[in-house]
Amino acid sequence: MKEKSNIFNRDKPLTVMITGGSSGIGFQAVLKLISLGHNIILPCKNISRANEVLTNLFNHSLDESSNKGEIYTPIMDLSDLSSIDSLCSEVKNRRWTIDVLILNAGLQYTGSKTPRRSTQGIELTFAVNHLSHFYLTQKILPFIDIRNDPKIIITSSEVHNPNSGGGKVGAKASLGKLKGLESGAGFEMIDGNKFNADKAYKDSKLCNILFARKLSDNFMKKKLSIPVIAWAPGLVISRDNQGFFRYSRKYNQLGQILFAFLARDILKITTSNKKAGLLLSNLACLSKYKKPGFNYYSNKIISSSKFIFEETETSNDAQRGDLSDNLWELSKSLIDKINK
Repeated sequence: MKEKSNIFNRDKPLTVMITGGSSGIGFQAVLKLISLGHNIILPCKNISRANEVLTNLFNHSLDESSNKGEIYTPIMDLSDLSSIDSLCSEVKNRRWTIDVLILNAGLQYTGSKTPRRSTQGIELTFAVNHLSHFYLTQKILPFIDIRNDPKIIITSSEVHNPNSGGGKVGAKASLGKLKGLESGAGFEMIDGNKFNADKAYKDSKLCNILFARKLSDNFMKKKLSIPVIAWAPGLVISRDNQGFFRYSRKYNQLGQILFAFLARDILKITTSNKKAGLLLSNLACLSKYKKPGFNYYSNKIISSSKFIFEETETSNDAQRGDLSDNLWELSKSLIDKINK
């Protein structure tokens, strides 16, 4: 498909599947993509959430533009691998083909002293942020339309990098020798150590980039020129009680309020869901992001309230081929054991 440089493709609507599209950055990206005429597959955790999302989309899309895309809200719970199987069966039965896969969902519950568990008994941060997206991608690949310049986009974070501003605070991202993951479903931390909710989130964001690199390598070996993009949206703190930090507030509400006030209103080092959502929709649609192979982009703070979005180096660990290989194989092995 031909496209002029750096403009939205309007020749043919894209079909975009996005996780984490019911709120925050993902929701804002969905609004933009629909307004441009693209069709969205937005899996939701349950019927109630799906109905809420559709109502919110209607309330935010009051103009009667004739070129709006369509929205589908099948049910999928990323904390349950069997739910991913059900979604993929529905994709097959409906004969959907997907042009852009956006793996955007993520959670953290910083402040908790004990790990939460997925349906399969896996620590929830790792389960939702990495393992379920790893599994979903394998299951969805047969439905990706390789004739229509497909892309896979993964939302990571600069906290994967111990040398970044957020990565320096508290325990730093490190997967060690993957001893926890190697031990099976009951591990608390990927590196085999005791549970630390903040580090679990940072580790999962490192996993996102390692997964993206390995996926891209696999495509290149098969001579498939599919871009795999990992990106960091910057620090996003919404003013409502939803958004990314809604889980962490349960464990440290006062701390979260103070942190939000300092970062967003005093230092002004945060960006908005709307601005970050626009970056995500740009990644999905703009021709400048069609470069084959692995690419990492970060929304960097350069001064108060000013950001620059550019291609960026990942951390040293995120560049390790041996680590990406081992993470891939151990993730696959864990899923295989669960599915036996």
